[in-house]
Amino acid sequence: MFRALLLHNTDGDVTPRLDTITRDDLPPGDTHVRVLYSSINYKDALAVTNRAPIIRGDLPIAPGIDLVGEVVSSESDAWDTGDRVIGTGWGLGEDVWGGYTEEVRVRADQLVALPEGLSPHQAMTIGTAGFTAMLSVMALEDHGLAPDSGEVVVTGASGGAGSMAVALLAQAGYTAVASTGSENAHAYLNTLGAERIVHRDAFSDGPKRPMESGQWAGAIDAVGGDTLATLIAQLKRHASVASFGNAAGHELHTTVLPFILRGVNLLGIDSNTCPNDRRRTAWARLDALLTDDLLERMTYQVINLEDVPDAAQDVLSGDSRGRIVVEVQG
Repeated sequence: MFRALLLHNTDGDVTPRLDTITRDDLPPGDTHVRVLYSSINYKDALAVTNRAPIIRGDLPIAPGIDLVGEVVSSESDAWDTGDRVIGTGWGLGEDVWGGYTEEVRVRADQLVALPEGLSPHQAMTIGTAGFTAMLSVMALEDHGLAPDSGEVVVTGASGGAGSMAVALLAQAGYTAVASTGSENAHAYLNTLGAERIVHRDAFSDGPKRPMESGQWAGAIDAVGGDTLATLIAQLKRHASVASFGNAAGHELHTTVLPFILRGVNLLGIDSNTCPNDRRRTAWARLDALLTDDLLERMTYQVINLEDVPDAAQDVLSGDSRGRIVVEVQG
């Protein structure tokens, strides 16, 4: 018997409950994993609090879009008993059971190996947030960004993925500029390597003209909406913006002028269905770039499964900074 934080249908409402279950209760999957750690992302907080229709699988279901653990058994030749593996994306914690359970069954091809240089705890400090940030940096580099290109701005920089993006850019030798509306996050972002801070109001009202003065050699956007439209108008010639968020809205009001007159690029980042070869490359880069000290600074809190509902409320209210790691076996 083991513990799982499950979402149940309670009189038509989706509510979390810490249950004791057996392996017979687990949904099918070809690889059985003992989960060591998970994390709380914004999407997890929405799912646990039922603030948005994140869950698409049948209830009850274990949320948690990140997990790291040890293989108990596998029907696939890809994994041996005792292998340490990371699961992110592929509908984990949304369509199928995720990381908020001490044991889980998943598909073998939903997993990648834990890099040797990372502990399970560190892997979940990184989690989907860091993985998405790394994919964003890689996409910008694929389109010509280099450390000597100029300033790279990160919006939503005080969030999990945004702060990871600032740290990764700085560690890779780029000049990172952090955009945030949180005054108390300035010192934190500076310790992660931000060269300067720009208030989010500089972008949030949208561009004044279809094309403004070219300021940014690159951009990583966690916000969307008018903020993304402003970034597009302010990119330097042939620069790119990597987009993965819609905190300010999913609609984008812009013109073709920056694209056809400056040759800028809008790069969509999908961490959910990213191919495994690129996943492995991203995790290797994360292992190489993020130091033990930096990961420790980015860990806001370590909690147990029973603490997840309260911590999810803190995430949605903006009362957390950095990453919340869930010690599943604790």
